[in-house]
Amino acid sequence: MTARTSVYRLQVATPLYQFIDQQVLPGTGVTSVNFWRGFDAIVADLAPKNLALLAERDRLQTELDAWHQAHPGPIANMKAYQAFLTQIGYLVPVPAKFKATTANVDAELAVQAGPQLVVPILNARYALNAPMRVGVRCTTRCTAPT
Repeated sequence: MTARTSVYRLQVATPLYQFIDQQVLPGTGVTSVNFWRGFDAIVADLAPKNLALLAERDRLQTELDAWHQAHPGPIANMKAYQAFLTQIGYLVPVPAKFKATTANVDAELAVQAGPQLVVPILNARYALNAPMRVGVRCTTRCTAPT
């Protein structure tokens, strides 16, 4: 079993803890105390939200599994299937027009050219997952048109 280091409310794999402290943080101006305190606060804030999202994913998967077991084979009635997906919350209505601004966007997105990941913007799941796939923080604020 991997050894763990206790730091604030976290149990961090010791090799990861050592890597952050000895190789990542030196030269950044961020102290070990500030990093781990901040990371602990982020985990404490986001862990309940993540658990809720995972529970919702499990609920949707259970609903989908039950439907497909009850209706094996190719989908015969696409309108009925789409109604089912809407009923369980898997499909949602297309949002009203909105405007995305570049306020509060990290420089690596707003200024510096880099690798791009193209996703179908009308599929919210892909659009929301895209920033995580390329490992960037996305802080773009979307506002409704006025």
